Amino acid sequence: MSQFLTPDKLNGFEKYKYNSIDTSILSNYVMHPFWNWCVQFCPVWVAPNLLTFAGFLLTLLNFLLFSYFDFGFHALTKDNVTNDQIPSWVWGVCAVNLFVAYTLDGIDGKQARRTGTSGPLGELFDHGLDSYSSVLIPTCLYSIFGRDELSPLRFFFVLWNIFYNFYLTHWEKYNTGVMFLPWGYDFTMIGSCLVLGAAAVVGPEAWRQPLPGGIRAGAAFEALLYASAAITSQTIILWNIYKSYRDRTGKMRPFSEAVRPLVPLATFFFLSSLWALCSPTDIVDRSPRLFYLLTGTIFSNINCRLIVSQMSDTRCEAFNALLIPYGAAVMFVLWVQPTPRSEDMLLTALCAAVSAAHLHYGTTVVQEMCAHFKIDCFHIKSQVK
Repeated sequence: MSQFLTPDKLNGFEKYKYNSIDTSILSNYVMHPFWNWCVQFCPVWVAPNLLTFAGFLLTLLNFLLFSYFDFGFHALTKDNVTNDQIPSWVWGVCAVNLFVAYTLDGIDGKQARRTGTSGPLGELFDHGLDSYSSVLIPTCLYSIFGRDELSPLRFFFVLWNIFYNFYLTHWEKYNTGVMFLPWGYDFTMIGSCLVLGAAAVVGPEAWRQPLPGGIRAGAAFEALLYASAAITSQTIILWNIYKSYRDRTGKMRPFSEAVRPLVPLATFFFLSSLWALCSPTDIVDRSPRLFYLLTGTIFSNINCRLIVSQMSDTRCEAFNALLIPYGAAVMFVLWVQPTPRSEDMLLTALCAAVSAAHLHYGTTVVQEMCAHFKIDCFHIKSQVK
C-alpha cells in the first residue's frame, strides 16, 4: 500500500504536463546554449536522474568539506585563536563542484528529452533535491563572510529569505499552473561559483574589505539578497498569480485554498524564529550549522510536499507532521530552560531524527512513483533508444 502518494495523487501525476516560462537573458542566451553543447557528450545510457543526483552529491560534498574545516564559522574571524584557516584548495574544489552541479542540473532535462525518458518523476526528483540545496549552498558561502560580517542569527534570516523565495515559486505554480523560472537563480549560481573561485585565487579576505562608504561586504550581500527577492521575485510572483485570476488562466482556487500551502511554512517560520530568538543558551550562535541544517531539512520536506500537490493537482497539506516533534522541542526549550549541553543534545537528536524522516519520505515517494509508472529511477530500460 502507498505510504505517501494516494491514488488521486498518482492519477494526477499521470495527467501532468510540464509548463514553464523562462525569460532570463543569462539562461536563454548563455547557459542553455552551453548546456546544449555539454549534453552531446553524455552517453545515451545515462539516466537523467543520475545526473541530477550526481550534482546534488557534489553540493553535499561541498557542505561536508566546509563542515570539516569551518564547522562553527570561526575560521575567518578576528578572534580565531587557533588560526585554523580554510585551505585555498577547498575554495577551488567547491567552486568547481558547484559549477559542475549547476551544469548537471541544467542538462538533466535535456538528457531526458534526448533519451525519451521525460516524465513527472524527473521534475519531482530535480526540484526536491534543489529544495535541500537551498540550505547547503548558502551555508557554504557563509564561510566567506563569517561571524565578523554577519552574525549567525542574521544569516539565519538570510536563509529564510532564500527559503521563502524558493517556496513561493512553487506556490505560484500551484495557483497558476505555470513554472515561471526566476531570473535570480542563474545569476546567483554563477555568482556563487565566481565568489568561491576568487576566494581560491586571491583569498577570502578579498571579500571582507570595506566597500566605498565603509559598507561591509557581508552587509551589502545581505541587503542585496533581500532587495532582489522583493523586487525580482516576490512582486513578480504576486503579479503572476493576480494575472492568472484576472485572465482566468490559472487554477482559480478560492482564496482559502490558494493560500493553504503558506500555512505550514508560516507555522514553521514562527516556531524556528521563536527558538532562534528566545533560546536560553543562544543556540544559533553556539551551534549555527546544525541549526541551519535542521531548519533546511524541515523546509525541504514542506516544499517537497507542495511540489507533489502542485504536480498532481491535488489539495496541498495544511500541516506537516515534522512540526510536531519540532514544536515540542521548542516548547521544551522555552519552558524547561535547559543547559547548553542539554540544548545541544536536543538539537543534535532532532536534526538526526528529522533527517532520517525526510530521507525516508523522499526515497519512499520515488519508489512509489517508480512502481506506479514501471520505471527505474537511475536506469534507462533497454527498449528506450
